[in-house]
Amino acid sequence: MVKIILLLTSLLFTCCYGQVVENCRTDTFPPPDDTKLSTVVVNLDMAPEHRWDEAITPYKNDIVNLIDTITDNVNKYVLEVADITFDLLLQTLPAPYQAEIKGVAKVLGLPEGQVVLYNIFYELFTVCTSIIEEDPKGQLYHARNLDFGLFLGWDNSNDTWLMSERLRKIVVNIDFQRDGKTVYQSASFLGYVGLLTAVKQPLFTLTINERFNKEGGFIGIYRWILGNRNAAWMGFLTRDVMEKANSYSEAKHMLMTQELLAPAYYILGGNSTGEGVIITRGLDSVEDVQELNITSGRWFLLQTNYDPSEKPPFYDDRRTPGNICVKQWGQQNVGHKSLFNVLSTKPNLNKLTVYSTVMTVREGIESWLQECKSPCTPW
Repeated sequence: MVKIILLLTSLLFTCCYGQVVENCRTDTFPPPDDTKLSTVVVNLDMAPEHRWDEAITPYKNDIVNLIDTITDNVNKYVLEVADITFDLLLQTLPAPYQAEIKGVAKVLGLPEGQVVLYNIFYELFTVCTSIIEEDPKGQLYHARNLDFGLFLGWDNSNDTWLMSERLRKIVVNIDFQRDGKTVYQSASFLGYVGLLTAVKQPLFTLTINERFNKEGGFIGIYRWILGNRNAAWMGFLTRDVMEKANSYSEAKHMLMTQELLAPAYYILGGNSTGEGVIITRGLDSVEDVQELNITSGRWFLLQTNYDPSEKPPFYDDRRTPGNICVKQWGQQNVGHKSLFNVLSTKPNLNKLTVYSTVMTVREGIESWLQECKSPCTPW
């Protein structure tokens, strides 16, 4: 469904704007200091109902404004039904996520159903680029652009997605701690209790990209409502992996075997040479696996929102320009500078891009706000 809407909307925007492609950037790193994400701590030793309180309270108004952006795009009657439906849905969510969402809703002063809706949106409308690279010394780097806000209010006066603008005010790095020590780190939007971008030092890194597929996330959610609770919400699965997996191989096994509510691409990096993989997931099965293979010259993997075996559509081809820029930098230049420049080159940098992240199992996570100045592709 998302793919169909994207196609129709793309035809309109392509006529007006066209896809903006530029020469590979070399001048964007280091980014300005004021674009670096701040860090908040989530104490996993606290009760789930309260572990987010301290982190989200200073951002309360901005989170509420963001959720208003979502609800403003929903018919009032539909919203009333959704409040009831998602409130019931909340009662079926697994621990600790049910309790965490209830705690977030209490701090925000919002109906619990609206906070559930806010969390579900990340399961359905995320457009991204993820890259894993290995340098000549066998060190792995994992980077991503998080693009979000598609179809949620376009402001013609300044060529901006309203959702993307408001997301920039609530995105932070999160340090999840237990016993005062870091367990894993993430770049995320406050109020969302799943994970889309994370690192567990010194073991592995992980990102999720939405997969535009006929199954969509709606089918999985429908199955859940009908009583099939064996599947995992993709952002919750990422947190489960961060909590439970103690190696690259364990994380890979969990991502390949767990039934899902939405099709997705899991991009996983490890701590040894060759440990990098794109796992193309359907709801019930693994449909493709692409891995680093240094001996055959495959030193990087780049994933957008289309199957690696298929040509990306003309209206949303971020893969081809991304591959060109990665190859232009070359394996000898793998690192924060080259990856950030690739992610800062249009169209991988677009109007939906909220932040860029570079992770390693040695140094952890670094993230920066991004904004694409016009002329710029809407996605």
